[in-house]
Amino acid sequence: MNERIRITPIRLIDEDGEMVGVVDTDEARRRAADLGLDLVEMAADVRPPVCRIMDYGKYRFEQRKKDRAGRARSKGSELKEVRLGRSMKIDPHDVGIRMNQARKFLMAGHRVQIVQNFRGAREMAHRDRGDIRMREVIEQLADISKVEMPPRMNGRRMNMILVPDRPKIEAIKRQQAAEVAAAGEDAPTEPVEPVEVAEADGNNAKAAGDAAAAETSATDATSAS
Repeated sequence: MNERIRITPIRLIDEDGEMVGVVDTDEARRRAADLGLDLVEMAADVRPPVCRIMDYGKYRFEQRKKDRAGRARSKGSELKEVRLGRSMKIDPHDVGIRMNQARKFLMAGHRVQIVQNFRGAREMAHRDRGDIRMREVIEQLADISKVEMPPRMNGRRMNMILVPDRPKIEAIKRQQAAEVAAAGEDAPTEPVEPVEVAEADGNNAKAAGDAAAAETSATDATSAS
């Protein structure tokens, strides 16, 4: 970068990303300095090397930002496993629970591996039932997912991988947000009647005062007699 670039000439890309052509390295450095920018070597293995005029500090910042975003995406998109029971003998209600779990994973942006286990020689002899179940799963989740890896056998397990269909998921989320907003606008607002606490307290105080005065009068009358 800048003075560390020893080779001359270089192939220069200007500050707007336009190819200038082959120029002397000192001339490229002067041009970068006049703009208050840096001359950065982008491809050192070619001859002449390719250099670009840029704000190197800003470039590094953008690169780190992209790297963090990439790591966040890779971390956010994990492979979750959903098992359809220990064998083919699983209650339909339990299958529904596992489908809801898979749906939550997909809506959160995760890839989902669906696993169907087979127990015993009889179930292994009727593996077509596993294919049928996997097709049912694909149909149930087709509104938010697509198949990355179709069903395949691995020992006594049948596996497939579903991935989020992001355009469909975003459309569903927008629709849900619109429904929530519409429900909030349509909700009736009932007027709250004010409670006249102060007035009630005043009336109670007046009644208590009147009772005390009456008691005092009665006592005075008894003493006088």
